[in-house]
Amino acid sequence: MSDKVTAWCVAVAVCTGLWLVRDGSRDHTPPAPSAAQALASGPHAWSGVSADPLPASPPHRLRIPYIDVDTPLMGLGLDRDGALEVPPADRRDLAGWYRGGAAPGALGTAVVAGHVDNARGPAVFHGLGVLRKGNRIEVSRADGTTAVFAVDAVEVHPADDFPDARVYGSRGRAELRLITCGGGFSRKTGYRGNVVAYAHLIGSRR
Repeated sequence: MSDKVTAWCVAVAVCTGLWLVRDGSRDHTPPAPSAAQALASGPHAWSGVSADPLPASPPHRLRIPYIDVDTPLMGLGLDRDGALEVPPADRRDLAGWYRGGAAPGALGTAVVAGHVDNARGPAVFHGLGVLRKGNRIEVSRADGTTAVFAVDAVEVHPADDFPDARVYGSRGRAELRLITCGGGFSRKTGYRGNVVAYAHLIGSRR
């Protein structure tokens, strides 16, 4: 696990929920995953039939049919402090892929981040917490292939105790992590943690 990926987590956790602060809305706070969607414990936690990894190719679009997400993907790097550059705050419809890590579908753990909300309301990953095990995630790539992933789990992790190895660690196959803010909300400090969807590659198509 690289220091770059660890630093990236810090940037994702810095989410203030400006929309909730300004409008005082409690009707559209992001949904939280149930305990039933957490990773299984023990040796079978990372089980599931997986496809062989694809050659590396940059992604350009991500779709999650279950929650009606269809978003372009921008490349995300690191700023001068070593934290991830997040998508522009005014782009509710845009997610970003950490281009310093694995490409979605290639060997390793690819990381995609999206805002849960902004000053105007819910954003692209607002519904991440309602994903269920087995839901499909599709990533269109520059080489003309679409990598298809199955959701393994959806969990909430507190910002001050984020499990870096669990989220970012490589397990010898092609995996994907979708990350947004969640874990409860405070008007003083913003969101208290992150919602993370875990998925692995099950196939591809052209």
